[in-house]
Amino acid sequence: MFEFDQYLGFLAFMTIVTIGFWLMIFLMLFVPYWLGGAVMEMLKEKRAAKNKEE
Repeated sequence: MFEFDQYLGFLAFMTIVTIGFWLMIFLMLFVPYWLGGAVMEMLKEKRAAKNKEE
């Protein structure tokens, strides 16, 4: 069915596809969560500074 070099090529291809899949999942889930948290913290700090001024 497969020769050894074809088998290694298939394994390399599947490894790259799997890494790409998990990277896509990471970027779609973690990065928006991280950015949203950073924005919320920035707003909290601005609100606290405004309240401290008053």
